[in-house]
Amino acid sequence: MAQDVNPSEMVRAALQAIQLVDQNRAAELWDGATPAARKRLGRAEFVNQLAQQRAPLGAPQQRTWISINRQMVTDADVELAGQYLSVEYETRFAGAASKRELVSFHLERDGVWRFSGYVLR
Repeated sequence: MAQDVNPSEMVRAALQAIQLVDQNRAAELWDGATPAARKRLGRAEFVNQLAQQRAPLGAPQQRTWISINRQMVTDADVELAGQYLSVEYETRFAGAASKRELVSFHLERDGVWRFSGYVLR
């Protein structure tokens, strides 16, 4: 059963998540992530991977959200199954051409959308 989502709130939540990355506060992002996301990648590894990906790009100059996508995932692992929502941004960085940032959330059993991933491409 799909749950109603306020797109503006999700865009705002995704931006807050990205700003934690911008401010080198990825550990806080990991702390609030879904149990499945925390199991997939340890805290130190998550923080280090993000730092390595983002450092060469420099500071973000301009960020524009492009899309919001919802997806229902069926998986034998109950922690992974369910509704996901992703917000995609196009971001221009000081030291690189534009990149896409994708922030994903998973609707947990308690009815709360929690951070489940960040991808830079």
